[in-house]
Amino acid sequence: MGVGYTLDYFSGLLSNGHKKSKKRRQMQTVELKVRMDCEGCELKVKNALSSMKGVKSVEINRKEQKVTVSGYVEANKVLKRAQSTGNKSEVWPYVPYNLVVNPYTAQVYDKKAPPGYVRKVDNTTATTTMNYQDDHYIAMFSDDNPNSCSIM
Repeated sequence: MGVGYTLDYFSGLLSNGHKKSKKRRQMQTVELKVRMDCEGCELKVKNALSSMKGVKSVEINRKEQKVTVSGYVEANKVLKRAQSTGNKSEVWPYVPYNLVVNPYTAQVYDKKAPPGYVRKVDNTTATTTMNYQDDHYIAMFSDDNPNSCSIM
């Protein structure tokens, strides 16, 4: 235990005595869908988001209408700042289609989604499961052999 450890210990004791403590924000990436029609809209959104405290990078893909913000920020504050530019903004609602069990069901499939993406929904509402009893009833009647009804 050297002098450095002792100094760290005492500074920790002294800093805990302050009532005002700041929460440390986590480094995160926030993805938004922002409607941008021209370079002016793109520049307006980029300037608004990059001027936020804690933002490290802002990447914009105008073709997909996607904005990716990385830094020590909160998602709801980034969304509010994007909405303050006057452009329609929402949290990125899409996931790659290979992460969804049934990507072409009515709740998931979206014509407006970029290529390779589908709408993000929880798996319980998007899929219907067949229980064992339903499978048993289907197996009793066979279209291949109509004389093999197991009820008779």
